[in-house]
Amino acid sequence: MNDKIKKVIKYILSAVLAAVLLWFSFRDVQWADFIEGLKGCRWGYVLLSMAAGAFAFWLRALRWRQLLHPVDDSISRTTAFNGINIGNISNFVFPRIGEFVRCGVITRRSQPVDPEHPEHKMASYDKVLGTVVLERGWELLVMLLLLVVVLIGGADRFGAFFMERIWEPMVQRFDAGVWWMAGTLAVIGCAALYVLWRLRNTSGISGKIWNIVRGIGQGFASCLKMERKWLFFAYTAFIWMTYWFMAASTVWAAPFLDGLDLIDALFLSLVGGLGFAVPVPGGIGAFHFIISMALATMYGVPVELGVVYATLSHTSQVITQMVFGAGSYAYEALKK
Repeated sequence: MNDKIKKVIKYILSAVLAAVLLWFSFRDVQWADFIEGLKGCRWGYVLLSMAAGAFAFWLRALRWRQLLHPVDDSISRTTAFNGINIGNISNFVFPRIGEFVRCGVITRRSQPVDPEHPEHKMASYDKVLGTVVLERGWELLVMLLLLVVVLIGGADRFGAFFMERIWEPMVQRFDAGVWWMAGTLAVIGCAALYVLWRLRNTSGISGKIWNIVRGIGQGFASCLKMERKWLFFAYTAFIWMTYWFMAASTVWAAPFLDGLDLIDALFLSLVGGLGFAVPVPGGIGAFHFIISMALATMYGVPVELGVVYATLSHTSQVITQMVFGAGSYAYEALKK
């Protein structure tokens, strides 16, 4: 089975999963109430949420450039911004592929190590991929820390939902056998790295693979060489404040959620982040499912109205990503 067939099969499975989750989200919807809910929305706040989403893209680009700067200080803010945007729309083609696509955008614009060999870039693909791994890992860590803070601070409001709807089902699926398998894979991975290191100078294939692994490690370690490290953390704080504002704006857009406050908006933002972690194109289906479930369980919001909020939040950001992604793609395609 060649790689193209494998990619097609993976995409089909992801699309099927998205369709199943969408069906679960919309199966109990009363469509007349759903349409009425949409008609009653305050669309100015939706536009405000979209503007905040675009600003978040720019902040993410600035933070990513902080990691890229030790690798190649010639990478511009515009190139990093375009990489973020093109990666976003690529995720609608195949889940998580955008993280690899944006690495290619940076490498393409990177300066060569030697002018006589323009194919050898300062920001080689493997090094850029290392910065992406670091950035996404950091983003996941911050989201989990914020979720823990919200759950501890509002245990009486959110604790039951998290334990009954998220934690307990997850623990039931990850039994001891799964943890043993994960541990075994970790040991095998470490052993494979050791073998590659030992054979790096005697085997051509091992040497090439080791160089890729080393490049990823060098990109990952770029955080140690960052200038003004405080700026990286400041960007992170502003990014999450922007995410919070996006969620709050969408809550303000929905009259049926007028009883929710800013803490509730933060909780919905974090829960929605868990939905985007599901490997389906653009979080379609998973986001709708977990958000409508949270609103129904926590606040007694009818399913059709919960789906209205999820649809407003998700679709507005999808449109924003597509507009900016298409613009960035056109810019990079036309730029010499």
